[in-house]
Amino acid sequence: MNTQEHAVSHVHRDDIASRMGMWLFLFTELLLFGGMFFLYSVYRFMNAEEFHVAAKELNTLIGCFNTAILLTSSLTMALSITAIQKDNKRLSILFQVITISLALGFMVNKYFEWTTKFDHGIYPGSDTLLAKEPGEILFFGLYYVMTGLHGLHVVIGAVLIGVMTRFTIKGVITKDSFVKLEAAGLYWHLVDIIWIFLFPLFYLIT
Repeated sequence: MNTQEHAVSHVHRDDIASRMGMWLFLFTELLLFGGMFFLYSVYRFMNAEEFHVAAKELNTLIGCFNTAILLTSSLTMALSITAIQKDNKRLSILFQVITISLALGFMVNKYFEWTTKFDHGIYPGSDTLLAKEPGEILFFGLYYVMTGLHGLHVVIGAVLIGVMTRFTIKGVITKDSFVKLEAAGLYWHLVDIIWIFLFPLFYLIT
């Protein structure tokens, strides 16, 4: 095996290891949120009426808008990977920047949503929240924990994509070496999928 073939083989093994590592990480994330979804389901079954009443405090329009934002961001992230595969560096960078902008838009909406709840006195430990029924207190406890943790993942994802954008600009990510960008894309798709479950659980309770 000559030097070039050895280098290609080494890169191929690194790519496989990177993909396996990312899938393992995503599996642990699924376990984390899966446990929370299970906990939510149990509490909702036990407090169906209170959960329904509490859900009316949430802004469904903002939830719908944020869902549209994240679905669009998944598309732009996938397009950035397709663009680099076709050796269109400039277009890939553009789609990555758009994805980051959409992530920031999601967090801005979430900030205003949470701020409104705080202005209404609905936040963990507040007298207003503690005066509500136990089931409603549970609902908002789960709401802040689960959407807050998801928001943290959005921020991490945006930073990660920002690093990938820098790598793309510097030529670290190319049409022949895009596994890092692909891994960031998988993480971002997971963030979107989690929200697809969170949105109906909290905003569309019937």
